[in-house]
Amino acid sequence: MEVFIAITILFALLAVGLPVAFAMAVSGSIGLLMIGGIDLLAGILRTAPFTVANSYEIITIPMFILMAEFVILSGMADDLFKAASIWIGRVKGGLAIATALAGAGFGAISGSSTAAAATLSSTTIPAMLKQGYEPRLACGVVATSGTLAMMIPPSIALVLYGIIADVSIGKLLIAGVIPGILVTFTIMMTVSFLVMHDPSRAPVGRAYSMIEKLRSLKVVGPMIFLFAAVTGSIYLGIATPTEAAGLGAFGALVLAAYTRRVSLITLKKALKQASQATCMILLIILAAQIFGYFFALTRTTQDIVLAVGELETSRWAILALILLGYIILGFFMDQIAILILTVPVALPVIQSLGYDPVWFGVIVVLAAEVGMVTPPMGLNTFVVARYSQRSLGEIFRGVIPFVIAFLVMISVLAVFPELVLWLPETMGR
Repeated sequence: MEVFIAITILFALLAVGLPVAFAMAVSGSIGLLMIGGIDLLAGILRTAPFTVANSYEIITIPMFILMAEFVILSGMADDLFKAASIWIGRVKGGLAIATALAGAGFGAISGSSTAAAATLSSTTIPAMLKQGYEPRLACGVVATSGTLAMMIPPSIALVLYGIIADVSIGKLLIAGVIPGILVTFTIMMTVSFLVMHDPSRAPVGRAYSMIEKLRSLKVVGPMIFLFAAVTGSIYLGIATPTEAAGLGAFGALVLAAYTRRVSLITLKKALKQASQATCMILLIILAAQIFGYFFALTRTTQDIVLAVGELETSRWAILALILLGYIILGFFMDQIAILILTVPVALPVIQSLGYDPVWFGVIVVLAAEVGMVTPPMGLNTFVVARYSQRSLGEIFRGVIPFVIAFLVMISVLAVFPELVLWLPETMGR
């Protein structure tokens, strides 16, 4: 009964628009008050903040966020798009494909999907519309390409999942490499299919000489170096994810300074935004800790695992239902909140069915990517609408083909888990 009351209060508070952190903290506190009184609640409220802040791995989050802010400051996303468009812009739909490649490159050096969507929107959409691209296609590919930052390391979502699930963050980040490449390829193939089906959606771009193509590669070098410094050091066992995040933040600062776009004002702004984002995430984690104590004391998670174990159905059907639930939650909620709310409950169920927690983390983040571009919420679609000044309806219609392609890719990774697990299994060899 206490669990039902607490969950009802939680969703009621979320429905009226209370921030997720406060909704979880209030409902969890009420639940603890019901089962243990004021002494239990006071004891947990005294120890929970220290437990959260005392985690060494938590430093990874502000470092990766700071890295993303410095990358935005350097203007690297603009340069990546220009370089990609020079190489493949002549192909029909080439600018849209270049947007996917720029999104993958930006994701590989930032880890923030909303930052990627905002940056790509201000650069690539005007370029595509100027050349005569269909607005739906242009907005759709930008919204979906921005989500690549959630998958390709460094990924803040994967780091957060690792902290919540107590899974190796290094393995999670490396596990995202191959799926990230496959998702990028999926976006590119979807663009090619759409343009092939209706050639009027995208024109043929101008051709460039080989000298111009080779000159454009000079902007790719720093990006490759920064990606190698972060992901390569984790893969080879040279640095922990926390150390690699600090190295990445410093490298991004050097990159921004190299482009001569750093000033005292811009540096202060980047530090302020990174601090605000970090505080928001830490507050949500603290609230989840309070709610998690309530779930643990009421044995709710164990009861759910036992109930699932007694179901007379295949584990694939249960997995499909869980992933469907993640996608539906993505319609209405922020992905960080979804991970914190659901992983403590869903992961024990998944492990009881024999699935690998690292593999599940990648699958969950990919499902969250779908939620980020699916109506009626779709956080990235709102970001694109704001920066492109296009209607939400137009953007939602543009992302539908990409959502279908993402669902196919989730199915492929579910059927072939080796695509996720092979690379982390070779770490440090």
